Amino acid sequence: MTWKIVSDSSCDLLDLDNDAQIGFETIPFVMSIDGVDYVDDENLDAKALIKAIEECKETSQTACPSPGQWEEAYADADNVFAITLSSNLSGSYNSAVAAKEMVLEDNPDKNIEILDSLSTGPEMVLIIRKLVSLIKSGLSFEEVTEKIKKYMKTTHIIFALSSYNNLVRNGRIPKIAGLVAGKFKLTGIGIGSPEGTIDIKKIVRGSKKIVDTIVTDIKERGENCKNVVISHCENLELAENIKEAINQALENISVTIIPTRGLCSYYAEKNGIIVGF
Repeated sequence: MTWKIVSDSSCDLLDLDNDAQIGFETIPFVMSIDGVDYVDDENLDAKALIKAIEECKETSQTACPSPGQWEEAYADADNVFAITLSSNLSGSYNSAVAAKEMVLEDNPDKNIEILDSLSTGPEMVLIIRKLVSLIKSGLSFEEVTEKIKKYMKTTHIIFALSSYNNLVRNGRIPKIAGLVAGKFKLTGIGIGSPEGTIDIKKIVRGSKKIVDTIVTDIKERGENCKNVVISHCENLELAENIKEAINQALENISVTIIPTRGLCSYYAEKNGIIVGF
């Protein structure tokens, strides 16, 4: 039996560190900025995308993967897990579900489980890494499904953004939150709600307050947390400061830092930080 994990490109991963036992594929979002399309795949010029976001004068928007793209990705494995950006932020989940229904019409014996991350970026990385561990442990498809859904109830996300332009423009948060953070050069600290929406936790000024707020949130919500993933949009210095603070505050914890891919760069914008734990 062959295994495959399929994700949309909001996951901030391009591969599984060359793990040959499990297939992995990401399906790209498309960011359209001032009439230019940026496809969120391995060929994306991330610096050009971020520059375009900063210089956007007219309109920008994103397009989620189509059912046909998901359907094609499901085709070459017996057991498939698909994970998507929060269904309350995107139509990606609905596309993945529609594709599953199409595939099972012709291949009813195939196993396909669609996982709504209710999140994005680094929290999805944690879920994917857990899936890899469960699959490699030799469990059945049904056992992996049960355990990954239980695990997903224990993970969380927090982010620190200095610009909310694209989140506001695309209706992901109320307009006033974006205006306040942008106008006064403050940083908005937000968290993912249990429903997969965005809640603004507080507005802070300065990197120390950002680090302190994130570490405190991990302590409060991350009971028995052992793994943290930090995604950053051209802000490695702050990501490393957060990692150092986490390691000082918590014992026996693994922290990894990765750059945001295209979709998370689009919404986090330059200097944005997203932390999954």
